[in-house]
Parts: sequence; C-alpha cells; structure tokens
Amino acid sequence: MSSIGQVARGWHEASTADRLSAMTKHNTYFDGKVQSLGFERNGRRATAGVVQPGEFHFDTGGAERMIIVSGELAARLPGGEWKHYPVGTAFEIPAKTGFDIRAMEPAAYICEFI
Repeated sequence: MSSIGQVARGWHEASTADRLSAMTKHNTYFDGKVQSLGFERNGRRATAGVVQPGEFHFDTGGAERMIIVSGELAARLPGGEWKHYPVGTAFEIPAKTGFDIRAMEPAAYICEFI
C-alpha cells in the first residue's frame, strides 16, 4: 500500500473512532452489576446493557422502553406487581418515576428513551 493509502486509511480509522467515542458512553451501576453503553441512532438516544443476577432500582427522567434481548428480567413498574419479561418482550416506564428490575441469571436489554 502506498504511503498516501496508509495515511488515508489511518485518517479514516481515527475519524471513525472519534465519531464512535463521541456517540457512546459507558455507564456502570451497582458496583458493576448493571452496565450499559449509551449511543445515539437516527437522532434518538438508547443504551444497550447487561444485568447480572440481583435486584436493582432505577429512577427515570424521561419515558423509557426496555426491550429484553437475552435472558429474562422481572420488573416492577410504578404501582404494579412483579412481572416477568422474557427475551423478545418489552415494557415502558413513564417519565419522572422509577422501576425495579430483578435478574436470576445474566440478561441483556436495549433501553430506548422515548
């Protein structure tokens, strides 16, 4: 590869890494038992996360939609009882409230800020 090709390739890799870094944010909660990677797609914010076994409480600023993509989570929404959400299901949480989640085994989710 010519030196011009190497420079162009290096610029593309750096520019892509810079864009990804600006678009993503790593979040860690509850001593690392819940972690997520925040990103933006088509102008909308979302996170992709993992939950280790345990029970956790989250407060919401805006409304959220949690989509279970691996495993199963139990959730207790405001004023509700515990309900199980297996892979492929979703639940929504109103703005300025909170919710509890419980994982018996590791699980993964996508959280969309709606």
